Amino acid sequence: MLAIGLSHYLTVGAILFVLGILGIFLNRKNIIVILMSVELILLSVNLNLVAFSAQLGDLTGQIFAMFILTVAAAEAAIGLAIVVIHFRNRGTIEVDDVSTLRG
Repeated sequence: MLAIGLSHYLTVGAILFVLGILGIFLNRKNIIVILMSVELILLSVNLNLVAFSAQLGDLTGQIFAMFILTVAAAEAAIGLAIVVIHFRNRGTIEVDDVSTLRG
């Protein structure tokens, strides 16, 4: 029977991280996809923290992961609220139109 080790968790974390980076750079039009890609990156970091924490027998990585999850939830809620307000005002959520909010 094959045991799941640290390298398996790190591989899944690396795949999630690369998917998040690709989602940001390949799709620059839809702001919701960009927010979801940022969430993927944060989840990959959390997976690595928890995997190293379990490997070392220390709870520090898991505590940091909980803090990151809290900040990510707040970021998602605020980002979605901004997107909804922007959509009500402009009728679109394209990233190019967000730059008009500056002035």
